[in-house]
Amino acid sequence: MASYGKAASESVKNAVHREKRGELRSGKNGKGGVVKSREQAIAIGLSEARKRGAKVPTQTASRDEWLHISIDRIQAPARYPA
Repeated sequence: MASYGKAASESVKNAVHREKRGELRSGKNGKGGVVKSREQAIAIGLSEARKRGAKVPTQTASRDEWLHISIDRIQAPARYPA
C-alpha cells in the first residue's frame, strides 16, 4: 500500500480548502478555470506536493493513456508475418 507523507497530506488539505472557498484554479498559472470537483482538488494537491518534493507515490497513467497504448498494440504490425 502506498504511503503519503505529512507534507502531502497538508498540501491536499489546503487544496480542498481552497476548492471549497472557490479559490482553486486548474491549469498552468491558474488559467484553466475554477475547480469544481473534490477529486480534481485532491489531484492538484498531490501534484503540488510532488513539486515541493514531498513523499508522494508516482503518478500512474491516466485511462486515456492506457487506452492509447492498447490501441497502438492492436494496430501494430506483426513482427513475424505468417
